[in-house]
Amino acid sequence: MMKDLSTTRRVSVIFTSVFFIFFLVSAILTDLDIIHSFMEPSPPSFLRMDLKSAIGAPHRKLLLTREATIEEPTRIWGEKCTKSDIVINQGPTAPLPTGIPTYTVEVVNACVTGCDIYGIHFKCGWFSSAHLINPRVFKRLHYDDCLVNDGKPLVYGGTLSFQYANTYPYPLSVSSVVCKLK
Repeated sequence: MMKDLSTTRRVSVIFTSVFFIFFLVSAILTDLDIIHSFMEPSPPSFLRMDLKSAIGAPHRKLLLTREATIEEPTRIWGEKCTKSDIVINQGPTAPLPTGIPTYTVEVVNACVTGCDIYGIHFKCGWFSSAHLINPRVFKRLHYDDCLVNDGKPLVYGGTLSFQYANTYPYPLSVSSVVCKLK
């Protein structure tokens, strides 16, 4: 009876030690940072969100951009909208039958004041596509100047999308907008 109790204790100590070592190794491998998690109220590093990797419409998993950033508008009192109210999401889609990569671009009017925005121009370099894009939706006017929605208003909350095909994605950014007063 005494021998069985001693053996049971040894087994439980060994089991507890192995479990503790396993937990410690897994914590180190997954970067849980256990010591600091008791001292800081912040979530573990794998749960922390880097704002540079966040996109304007997180419900759209397809349309990720390489260097998407959240740019807070610097509004002047009385200003209805800024170019940061236009959110661009861009991501790869299925290639053309010829093997040329394609990309889908989504343009969203995320104006917080509920404004319609028109005259949306993008910085787009020498934008070109092996896949035809409706020029009423998106067209290059000059080097580094592309027009969205034929200059017409993109209503508050409105979305416009198009696909283009090229070897590499073009870095697109908003260069200018005009607010439509209601």
